[in-house]
Amino acid sequence: MSPARLSLRLVVAAALIASTTLFYFAVSSWSAGRARSDAHAAALATARQQARLLDSELDKYRLLPIVLSEYSDLRDALAGGNGAGAARRLDRKLAPLAQRTGAAVIYVIDARGMTVAASNAASPDSFVGHVYRFRPYYRLAMRDGSAEYFALGNVSGRPGLFLSRRIDAAGRAAGAVVVKVEFDAVTRVWRNDPGTTLLVNRDGIVLATTDPREVLRTLRPLSPATRAAIRASGQFGDEPLPPTHLRPGADPRQLTVATALDVPGWQLVRVVPIARALRDAAALARLATATFALVLLLLTGLLVWRTTRLARAARVRAQLQAAVSERTAELSAEMERRADADQRFRAAREELAQANRLASLGSITAGLAHEINQPVATIRTLAENAQHHLAAGRNDRVRATLESAVALTARIGSITQEMRRFARRGSGRIEPVALDEVLDGTLLLVGDRLRGANVAVDWPARDQPSVIAGRVRLEQVLVNLLNNAVDAVAGRDDPRIAVRVEEREKCVDLIVADNGSGIDPALGEEVFSPFVTGKPDGLGLGLGIARDIMAQFDGALRIVASPLGGAAFMASVKRA
Repeated sequence: MSPARLSLRLVVAAALIASTTLFYFAVSSWSAGRARSDAHAAALATARQQARLLDSELDKYRLLPIVLSEYSDLRDALAGGNGAGAARRLDRKLAPLAQRTGAAVIYVIDARGMTVAASNAASPDSFVGHVYRFRPYYRLAMRDGSAEYFALGNVSGRPGLFLSRRIDAAGRAAGAVVVKVEFDAVTRVWRNDPGTTLLVNRDGIVLATTDPREVLRTLRPLSPATRAAIRASGQFGDEPLPPTHLRPGADPRQLTVATALDVPGWQLVRVVPIARALRDAAALARLATATFALVLLLLTGLLVWRTTRLARAARVRAQLQAAVSERTAELSAEMERRADADQRFRAAREELAQANRLASLGSITAGLAHEINQPVATIRTLAENAQHHLAAGRNDRVRATLESAVALTARIGSITQEMRRFARRGSGRIEPVALDEVLDGTLLLVGDRLRGANVAVDWPARDQPSVIAGRVRLEQVLVNLLNNAVDAVAGRDDPRIAVRVEEREKCVDLIVADNGSGIDPALGEEVFSPFVTGKPDGLGLGLGIARDIMAQFDGALRIVASPLGGAAFMASVKRA
C-alpha cells in the first residue's frame, strides 16, 4: 500500500472516530434532557392530580361545620339546656357522621372552651370534658368566625388539620364546632403513583407524606426564631423537626416538582427518582451512536467503493468509447451499404411495377386500338358529310356534324392520355385521389377486354369518396385484379365480375370478385409470394406487386369470401 493511500485511510479513520464521539455527546445530552423533561411533565401532572384530590377532600370537610351549625341538638348542647341529654344525643349523631365522612373526630366546644360533645365520646380517648380554649384553632374561630389550623392532637398525639367554625346564639358566640382531618386515606391513594409525595406548609415542614418516615421533617433548615415560635405555639409539641432524608434538588438522580394548594402557604411536593429514565436515555444514546457509527461506516465504505468503481468505470468507459467509435464507423459503412441496397431495391421494385404496368398495357393495347379506330372512322364519315352539307349550303347541318367530330376527338384524346399516364413511370406521391377518377381510368383501360370476353360486370355508381393513394398505382392494382378475374372466368357460360366499394369510418374497401373456380386451397396466402401462380402461363408477380403497392398506401390487400362463389380480393385504403 502506498504511503499516500495509508495516510488517507488514517485521516478517514480519525474523522470517523471524531464524528462518532461528537454524535454520542450530542445525543447523550439531548436524550438526558428529554428524559428529564418528560419526567418533569409527568411528575407535575401527577402532583396537580393529587393536589386536586386533596383540595376536593378538604372542600368536603369544610362543609361539615356549616351543616352541623344547623343542628338543634348542637345549639341545645352549647346552651346547656335539657341537662346532658342534648349533648349525648349530639354524640350519637356525630359518631356515625365522622365514620361516614372519614373525619378523624368531630367535636363541639362551648364558650368556656370545654368540649361538650364529640364523635369519640364512647372511646377511651374521648375529647368530652377537655378544655381547648388555649388552642389556636378555637381562639381564631371565636374571633374571626372560622379557622383552619394544622397541629398535633393533645390527646391522640396524631397530626391533623383542624377546621373550626363559630356558633352564634342570641347575638353572641356560643361556642365552636371542630372537624379534625387526618390524611391517612389521601396518602394511601397517593402511594399508587411512583415517587414520594409530601404535603408541606410555608415553613417547609412535612405535614403528610406517602413515606411515614418523613412526617414532621423539614425540607429546608428552620431559623432559631421560627423554631422558638413553633415550640411556643405547641403546634407540633416536642417534635424535633429534623431535616428530611430526601434532600430535594441535591441528588441529580431525583426530580422535584411542587404545586400550590387551596390552603394558604401549603404546597404539594413530589420527589421522583429518575435514575432509571437516565439509564434508559444513556442506553438510547449508546444505541443511536452505534447505529450512527454503523451507518457512517457503511457510507464511508460505499463512498470508497463508489470512488473505486467510478475510476474503474472511467477506464471501461474509455475502452467502450474506443470500441464504440470503431463500431460506429463499421455501422456507418454498413448503413451506407444497406441504404444503397435499399435504394437499389426500391428502384428494382419500381422497375418491376413499371414492367408490370407495361405488360398489362400490352395485353390491353389491342382493345384500346379498337377504341381509337372506331372514333377515327366515324370522324372521317362525319367530315365527308360536312363537305356535302357545305356544298348544299346547309350550314346548320355542317355545325352539328363538326361538333360530333370534336366530341369524338376528345374521346380519342382521353384514351391516349389515360394510356400515357398508365405507361409513365410513377412519381411516388401519395395524396388525396378521387375514387371516381380511378374507377373511370381503370374501366377505360380494361373495358374493351371485359366486353370482348363477354363478362357481365357490376360496376360501382359514381359519387364515391376520395382516398389517400397514388392514382396510377391504385389503377394498376385494380387492373391486375380485373385481369386476373377475367382469366378466372374464361370458359364459363355465365362469366361475371363484381366491383364493389364499401365505406368504413376511416377506410374504403375496394372488392373485386368473380364467379370462377376460386383459389386453390393449397396456395392460400402464398398467391401473394413471387412466382407463385395458379395460371399455367403466369409468372406469379402481379398479386405480390399489388400487395406491395397497397402497403405503400398504408393499406392492405387480402383474400376475402367471394359473394359470387369464386375468388375475391379486397384492397383497403384510407379515406381522405
